[in-house]
Amino acid sequence: MLLAIDAGNTETKVGLFDGPQLIGVARLPTARTPEPVCRTVAALLAGAGAGPRELDGVAIATVVPSATGPLAEAARLVAGAAPLFLGADLDLRMPVRYEPPASLGADRLANAVAARALHGAPVIVVDCGTATKIEAVDARGVYLGGAIAPGIRSAADALFRRAALLDEVPLEAPARAIGGSTREALQSGIVLGAAASIEGLVARFRDELGVQAPVVGTGGLLEIVAPACPVISEREPALTLHGIRLAWEWNRGEAGCQG
Repeated sequence: MLLAIDAGNTETKVGLFDGPQLIGVARLPTARTPEPVCRTVAALLAGAGAGPRELDGVAIATVVPSATGPLAEAARLVAGAAPLFLGADLDLRMPVRYEPPASLGADRLANAVAARALHGAPVIVVDCGTATKIEAVDARGVYLGGAIAPGIRSAADALFRRAALLDEVPLEAPARAIGGSTREALQSGIVLGAAASIEGLVARFRDELGVQAPVVGTGGLLEIVAPACPVISEREPALTLHGIRLAWEWNRGEAGCQG
């Protein structure tokens, strides 16, 4: 069994794989100490009727430098071995055209790896989280790069903090774009605006790729945006975890490397 850990700026997802099958997922706030991760892993293993001795390894994608040490320590505590950290220096069965390669976020890399492996190439990935990240893989299977924008919740929080007369509203798409109330106007601007931004960038990506590449959506906020964004043709909530799994399968002898 494999523990795949995706540590984001806000939330950490822990996936338990039995071969290619994802048999359990747990979420916790991204921690700066190993104990919360260890507790989450223990509960995840117990729920699957498994124990630490059944773990073959731990693979991690993190975009939070301060979490790297605690995550490595948690891996050693629960699995008794150093983890594999995902990075562009690993064998990912996909050329990476990004400069410098070490600056590419591990989550972005995992998404591109998984999308190419599961959906073929060319492919575009939209990850809706703290940031909205869009990735492009061309018809030759080469990762070209992408775009990073404020996430829908991040943008909304910034607006509500700075605008004294605007109250928070539920993040859901309104029935129409022309808001007939302040609530509807905010939902239109925030949710439909995010969807329009994604659709606009996808159109530009497709123009530059020279092909109508399929679009795979993922991320914790995907379900807020996707209903208003028909350009997203596939939804893969666990895409990042599958990318981490694939990286581990291809590089399991490299555990202990920093990505």
